[in-house]
Amino acid sequence: MHPDPSPRAAKLLSDLRGFMAAHIYPNEQLYHDQVAAERWAHPPILDELSDRAKAAGLWNLFFSGEQGQNLSNAEYAPLCEEMGRVHWSSQAFNCSAPDTGNIETIAHFGTDAQKERWLLPLLDGTIRSAFAMTEPAVASSDATNIACSIRRDGDDYVIDGRKWWISGAGDPRCAIFILMGKTDPDAPRHKQQSMILVPRDTPGINVLRPLTVFNYDDAPHGHMEIVFEGVRVPAANILLGEGRGFEIAQARLGPGRIHHCMRLVGLAERALELWCRRLKERVAFGKPLAEQGVQLERVAEARMAIDQARLLTLKAAHMMDTVGNKAARAEIAMIKVVAPNMACKVIDWAIQAHGAAGISQDTVLAQSYAHARKLRFADGPDEVHRAQVGKLELARYT
Repeated sequence: MHPDPSPRAAKLLSDLRGFMAAHIYPNEQLYHDQVAAERWAHPPILDELSDRAKAAGLWNLFFSGEQGQNLSNAEYAPLCEEMGRVHWSSQAFNCSAPDTGNIETIAHFGTDAQKERWLLPLLDGTIRSAFAMTEPAVASSDATNIACSIRRDGDDYVIDGRKWWISGAGDPRCAIFILMGKTDPDAPRHKQQSMILVPRDTPGINVLRPLTVFNYDDAPHGHMEIVFEGVRVPAANILLGEGRGFEIAQARLGPGRIHHCMRLVGLAERALELWCRRLKERVAFGKPLAEQGVQLERVAEARMAIDQARLLTLKAAHMMDTVGNKAARAEIAMIKVVAPNMACKVIDWAIQAHGAAGISQDTVLAQSYAHARKLRFADGPDEVHRAQVGKLELARYT
């Protein structure tokens, strides 16, 4: 169905798998120990792993540009799956959200000055970023509701509003926000919003609290609730111009959805591996769990569901590469429903097979489930994507 990856992409995947085996899996516990010791500090092991990844040529794998690997979406997707097997590992390769989307946004829509100030250090991994869109006071699944004010005042814009679920804002290296807000409430519905670059150290930015996902705070990355109060930035910080926010958002979200979904495939694949090993090791009611009928049925269902989600995501990636994001919008919407729901189901079954250990800190499964469940909201809730798929399907018959 899809072309074979280029020899270079195949080698990158082989090298990445070797790197994961040699450096990521052996340091999983150390990473968690360092985060537990100082929750909102940068874990030193990430610097060591990042240096190794740069030296191995496994840096900025997602990026198409001078500092990246220039892979197609379909070529990058299997790399995403491999990194997704460990929730935090994409950071070691400078391939983690929201930086990937923010880097692509600045690369495509930023001015030369904006690229010099923010893009280069993001690509080098010396700073991190956050994307400030969602708001607590409105249904942000309909982004036209976003009310945060971006008001022109002379040579500046002044920002006032409340944002939450701002992923990455907890990281001490976070230096820049891309913020979406309203510049003209009287403009046509999809021309009211704009995006603007807001340096993290600008006066008036107040972080209220980290939000938790089933009591996981995702430190030091974090999902923060933030008040922007009289935040003043130069007018030159606007991206592309006033009223272009939705245009930027559509370009930004397509590739990111591929990344999320393939990482979820990797997360589910690892859960299935842990589950199958557990079934081989445990005996209940006089025979191994692997011989229990319900487990055999669930393992088979999991295998089929993972492969189906992978193929659908690869199809979406291939279409984005060949016919463009707009023509692939139904497939992109479908994978955002299919992949998180698949991962939730597979990880839940793996938890059940592990018994009480599955909900403890002794396995990665509980945190994996929390992450997968969260992604049924990120980049749009299931209901929005289903509605889009339904409308596009019905439109074929008009």
